[in-house]
Amino acid sequence: MSDERYLEDYEIGEERVSIGRTITEADIVLHAGQTGDFYPHHMDAEWCATQPFKQRIAHGTLIFSVGIGMAANVINPRSMSYGYDRLRFIKPTFIGDTIRVTTTIVDKRDFKRPSHGILVEKVDVTKQTGELVLTCEHLHLVERRPGVEDI
Repeated sequence: MSDERYLEDYEIGEERVSIGRTITEADIVLHAGQTGDFYPHHMDAEWCATQPFKQRIAHGTLIFSVGIGMAANVINPRSMSYGYDRLRFIKPTFIGDTIRVTTTIVDKRDFKRPSHGILVEKVDVTKQTGELVLTCEHLHLVERRPGVEDI
């Protein structure tokens, strides 16, 4: 879906909620192969059975990648990702957990180029229990409306 908007068109407090997506064993195996992260916490069911969580844990970077992908259902040609701040892995996600993403606009600020500003979107990933498993801030570099110089 396309949603062409300038920085001034966004309102603090705007929120979007994704549909759910269940994390599978295949997700974990594929992510391990792509990243080289074959730590036993993710790959060794027998070893994990002896640990406090008693089961394999999805990679935090997997949940981050999938969550950001789930939040990217709206494409704005006047905006691009500038990066991520305050990324935290709060609780583990396991095989069979279903995650959902809520994004909330929390700030708009100036950027070194007057033609653009920074839009800060809080990203919260929760699982089916309602527990927060990941949070971060996604920074978007967004074009200002022509002729507008401050927020």
